[in-house]
Amino acid sequence: MGEKQRKLLVLYASQTGNALDAAERIGREAERRGCPASILSTDQFHPSSLPHEEAIVFVVSTTGQGDSPDSFKEFWRFLLQRNLGNSWLQRLRFAVFGLGDSGYQKYNFVAKKLDKRLLDLGATTIIEKGLGDDQHPSGYEATLDPWMMSLWGALYQINPKYFPKGPDVVIPQDELIDQPKYRILYHKQETLEPALMVESDIIERVREMSPGKLSKDKSKPDCFLKMTKNEVLTKAGSTKDVRHFEFQFVSSSIKYEVGDVVELLPSQDSSAIDAFIERCDLDPESFITVHPRETESNGSFGEVITHVPIKLKTFVELTMDVTSASPRRYFFEVMSFYATAEHEKERLQYFATPEGRDDLYNYNQKERRSVLEVLEDFPSVQMPFEWLVQLVPSLKPRAFSISSSPLAHPAQVHLTVSVVSWITPYKRPRKGLCSTWLASLTPEQGINIPVWFHKGSLPAPPQSVPLILVGPGTGCAPFRGFIAERAVQAETSPTAPVMFFFGCRNEDTDFLYRDFWESHAREGGMLSVVKGGGFYTAFSRDQPKKVYVQHKIREMRKEVWDLLCDGAAVYVAGSSTKMPCDVMSALEEIVMEETGGSKEMASRWLKALEKTGRYNVEAWS
Repeated sequence: MGEKQRKLLVLYASQTGNALDAAERIGREAERRGCPASILSTDQFHPSSLPHEEAIVFVVSTTGQGDSPDSFKEFWRFLLQRNLGNSWLQRLRFAVFGLGDSGYQKYNFVAKKLDKRLLDLGATTIIEKGLGDDQHPSGYEATLDPWMMSLWGALYQINPKYFPKGPDVVIPQDELIDQPKYRILYHKQETLEPALMVESDIIERVREMSPGKLSKDKSKPDCFLKMTKNEVLTKAGSTKDVRHFEFQFVSSSIKYEVGDVVELLPSQDSSAIDAFIERCDLDPESFITVHPRETESNGSFGEVITHVPIKLKTFVELTMDVTSASPRRYFFEVMSFYATAEHEKERLQYFATPEGRDDLYNYNQKERRSVLEVLEDFPSVQMPFEWLVQLVPSLKPRAFSISSSPLAHPAQVHLTVSVVSWITPYKRPRKGLCSTWLASLTPEQGINIPVWFHKGSLPAPPQSVPLILVGPGTGCAPFRGFIAERAVQAETSPTAPVMFFFGCRNEDTDFLYRDFWESHAREGGMLSVVKGGGFYTAFSRDQPKKVYVQHKIREMRKEVWDLLCDGAAVYVAGSSTKMPCDVMSALEEIVMEETGGSKEMASRWLKALEKTGRYNVEAWS
């Protein structure tokens, strides 16, 4: 008897679902070549089992400023143990594929550090790590496709048992479209209890059933907020629409700190939801429960049985993003199986191939086509609801930096939000789902908004620590909270100075919270020079040569250096494009000038600030 068929283990760490999507794609492509695959999140696999595995493919994303996904944190902590020797993983062969965004300073940081640590522990690479980049015209798949082809060849060289027929023999797609992973049960309405569930319970029940739920997500909202103010901050003539929103807690309130983040679950356009339900020939009034198929034959998942039936329309509204998110490549592959018009089938099959990848990207992601728009473009496709539940992107809460202070604004939450809109390459107008919805709300509507509170990347500073704050545009949001809080603290006890650098395009149209900053910059105010701080503005378009916050930082080099020497913490918030790097470069120059040291020394000096919690960045794309 020969050695039994090898199974490929794929471990993923995902924050938003992209790494899960890539891991499932690797698993599907392995199975199309005759190699069964097991796909697990890093929080479902105990790292102590690593030495017993022959080969593992890791798919890990990097979030924000080099942060690892929540599901990876314990796994990583285990790998950092000092008692694991340099031969602990000598039997393991591995490959790492990272998902990142080269617009951020610490591009694919998690993949790089995992790759290095596994090598340090004695493991051997199957192939060089792959680094997918969100900034690439075709996204991370541009790297993933060729990387997978190399992976299959290398795995076959290691052990032909992975691919009994060879790594190039591929089962046709039509033969491999399996059953969907989820099963929908329909329930008779008359057998149901009266609808006594409160709103938070409904959201929890529905989102618990959603396939898009990542393992560590909290389904039940922390609380609900009600809008009390919707004010436009930008003036006529601005290219942006930036709003100041104020909310009050409904029933229970949550304790938060300055620098924290709140996530809001947006509402989708009801007419678009109705159009989706009609297009898919679904009954909006039917009651359903959603169950993973894999749990049917194993009784260990008791919670599956306890799901309370939910109205189908409610399930779609609260869990399936049919109006703003673009479907993934696999959606088109499955659509091709259900297309009855030949020309539609051919186009969908082409989209699912490596050759069609760029055309799919131009049609789908670049145009930000929604699921509803895609389904309307291929009218002959009638996908079963089970597949739609599995493949439609999940409706995700949107995160915003809180711009209030619980000390200065008790029982309130303030947000500073840029209402997102843009024109696609094919001149189609698009709008951000959450920001547009928020901008459309009025306090009179009294809508309850489900929210979750989180720690962000900006820890609340002690009042004894001097601050250098850099927040152009809506990056000023968390610092409004910082300064409001410190002003309240200053009424009863001494506080350290605060220096704030703000930037925007035009002084007349884009100067967010002008009165607030200027009142604190006046004599004796929190940002006053008298108190050792300062308020400095950069209006990039108000003169022929553009001026940005980093230029102002260089101008104030002496004051910045003095504050750094006094133990100041640096906080940077705003767009992830170039600004955080440019600010870091400006500070590096100041350190070099003031110490007479090299660029490397200045870089190490600032990295030491980071390590001690005195250099914090929160950036978004």
